[in-house]
Amino acid sequence: MHPKYTLKDFDFTLPSTQIATHPASPRDAARLLVPQNGDYTHKIYQNLPELLNAGDLIIINTSKVIPARLFATRPRLEGGGDIDFEILLHQPQGDARTWSAFVKNSKRLKIGYIVNLAGGVTAEVTAKPEGQVVLKFNLGVDEVFPFLEEHGEMPLPPYIARPDGAETADKNEYQTVYADKEGSVAAPTAGLHFTPELMQRLRDKNINFAEVTLHVGAGTFQPVQTEDLTEHKMHAEWGEITAEVAAQINATKAAGGRIIAVGTTSTRLLETAAAASADGKIAPWQGSTDIFMTPGFEFKVVDKLITNFHLPKSTLLMLVAAFVGFDAMHDLYKTAIAENYRFYSYGDGCLLQRAKHLN
Repeated sequence: MHPKYTLKDFDFTLPSTQIATHPASPRDAARLLVPQNGDYTHKIYQNLPELLNAGDLIIINTSKVIPARLFATRPRLEGGGDIDFEILLHQPQGDARTWSAFVKNSKRLKIGYIVNLAGGVTAEVTAKPEGQVVLKFNLGVDEVFPFLEEHGEMPLPPYIARPDGAETADKNEYQTVYADKEGSVAAPTAGLHFTPELMQRLRDKNINFAEVTLHVGAGTFQPVQTEDLTEHKMHAEWGEITAEVAAQINATKAAGGRIIAVGTTSTRLLETAAAASADGKIAPWQGSTDIFMTPGFEFKVVDKLITNFHLPKSTLLMLVAAFVGFDAMHDLYKTAIAENYRFYSYGDGCLLQRAKHLN
C-alpha cells in the first residue's frame, strides 16, 4: 500500500442527476468509456466484440443475489406493542440457517432473543460481533432460500432512491443474466450489462468465458471511515475458482491471450488466488478473501477490467486507482462526470487496461 494516500485522496463530487436509478434498456446499450493512448473513446457495451481479441478470456462472477432484506418484530418487554427491526443478511455462518446480518435497531437485541418474521418464521440471536448480529432461522437448510424468495426484498443499494420492493422489475434487473449460485446480497454490477446476445457475439469471435464465484457481502455498502487506509478492515467474502477454470486461465495466459475481469469481484478473487500461488499461476482455490487493493498493489492475473463507476471513498474506487494509476483514475472519473456518464450499480461502465510500472 502506498503510504502517501489517505481517504480524502479518493473523494470526488458527483451531481445527483448522474446517479442511475434504473438500468439501460437493453442492458448492453449502457455506455462504455474506454481510455486509449492518452485519450478516451465513447462506446457502448454492444461494441465489446470489436474492443477485445480472439483468444481473450472473460471472467464472470456467477453469484446470484438473494432477496436479503427482511423485516422482523419482537414484543416489547415492557408491553405496548412490538419493536421493529430491518435486517440485511450479510454472510452465512456454516450453513444457510445461520447468517451474520446488519440490523437496524440492533441495540434492542440480546443474545438469546427471538424475532418474528413473515410466515410464522422466527430467528434467534446467537451472537453479536462488532456491528453485526448473528441470526439462526427455525428452518431447514433447504427451506431458507425459498423463504427469502417469498418474503425477502432485493437489497438495492442506498443510493437508489426508492424503497426496496417498490418496483418488481428489480428482482430481475438487479441480477446478471448468468447468475446461478445463490449467496450474494449485492450484485456484481459490472455484469449487469451483459445479455445473452452480446455473450454469443463474443463467443462467435472466439472470445471465451470462464465462471467464478464470489458471494458479495453487505459490507460492500459500507464506506471507508478511516483516514489512514491501513486501519480499514475489509469484510471477508467467500469465493471459489474450480480446477477447470484455473486451467483455462493458465492456458489463455500461456497462449498469449488476455484475462478480462468483469467487475471488481472477479478481480479480487483472481488476485487472491494468484497471491496464494508460489509461481503466480492460478490454482484451484476456495475460501474467504478480505484482500484490499490500493495503489501499489501488484496485479498478477488481470489484464483488463470491465467495471462500473464507483462511490467516492470506496474500496472499489481504490482498486481502480491501483489498476490504472492514481492520477489516471481521477482523470477517468473527471471525464465520466463531464461526459454525463451514469454512475453506480445501474450506471454505465468503463474498459480499463492495467497500467505498467506503477509506484
